[in-house]
Amino acid sequence: MSFWPKSRKARRRLTILLAVAPVLALAVGLALYGLRDSISLFYTPAQAKEAHVAPGRKVQLGGLVQHGSVVKHPGGDVEFVVADQRATAKVSYHGDLPDLFREGQGIVAEGAFDESGVFVAKQVLAKHDERYMPRDVAKALKKQGEWRGEGAPPPNYGAPAYGKPTT
Repeated sequence: MSFWPKSRKARRRLTILLAVAPVLALAVGLALYGLRDSISLFYTPAQAKEAHVAPGRKVQLGGLVQHGSVVKHPGGDVEFVVADQRATAKVSYHGDLPDLFREGQGIVAEGAFDESGVFVAKQVLAKHDERYMPRDVAKALKKQGEWRGEGAPPPNYGAPAYGKPTT
């Protein structure tokens, strides 16, 4: 039994397919290789802790800004804590925060964790009105049972900081 079909038309189609398939596979492979650094995964603090995100890996970290955690340093450096129901993550940011950034609000920070477990943000995005929360943050908080909606009491942020053992 021969690999090649007996029909001349079928042989031509098979030849074209065998010539085009490797070229197409190579193109897809090169596109995925080129985009590998453009992909930015979204994590809540608990998900980042569970996933053991590698230091230097570009990700998005979202959650609620913990009350009393915002510390502004001279020179434009700001530190704050992003929390969900199960964990917290310390965030360091250099620059001006969005006008709508405040404690208790949902944010998404883009950046990477450093070797000590501190999230170094390159950009901070804040919600734009009192009812809006970034979709990924709202979905993750609902999944964890942290979603409070309007009129609910403020969340309890008793969880330890990212990278520190629980007691």
